[in-house]
Amino acid sequence: MNRHYTAAEFKAGVERLRKAFKDPAITTDVIVGFPGETDGDFEESYRFCEDIGFYEMHIFKYSKRKGTVAATLPNQVSDAKKDERSNKMIALRDRLSVEYRKHHLGTEAEVLFEEEKTIDGKKYLVGHTKEYILAAVPVTGPGQAVSGVRRVRLGEFIKPDILECTVL
Repeated sequence: MNRHYTAAEFKAGVERLRKAFKDPAITTDVIVGFPGETDGDFEESYRFCEDIGFYEMHIFKYSKRKGTVAATLPNQVSDAKKDERSNKMIALRDRLSVEYRKHHLGTEAEVLFEEEKTIDGKKYLVGHTKEYILAAVPVTGPGQAVSGVRRVRLGEFIKPDILECTVL
């Protein structure tokens, strides 16, 4: 795809980030089913993503765009194969993302609370940590401020992508 770096160089960059910052949230975009991608190529990409341990991955199935070089390449991948690979990569993304959040359970963090949301019938103030972990604190009464930065302890999952927290 005309990238000007290797997987080894990318991995070395991630390792440098992890040495310089405490538990950074590393994310990436992944395209599955690019023309010529073999089962072996996909498995190599899958193992690479698993090894890096991305916090979040945005998964896209390659789609042919008229007028692009890729649209004329041989060995176009079938839609069924792209679906299969996408589903497998999405399952990996979901597992890695939960693992990253689990690592933060019980820790203190600053959260920028941005909005009020109802989750499973209960009202919460919801926001993000600097690592972009979605955190929610139960609304305890009328007039509770919706926005602002607060120090919290990250608690248990209330959804696979949301941790309930307590304000310190």
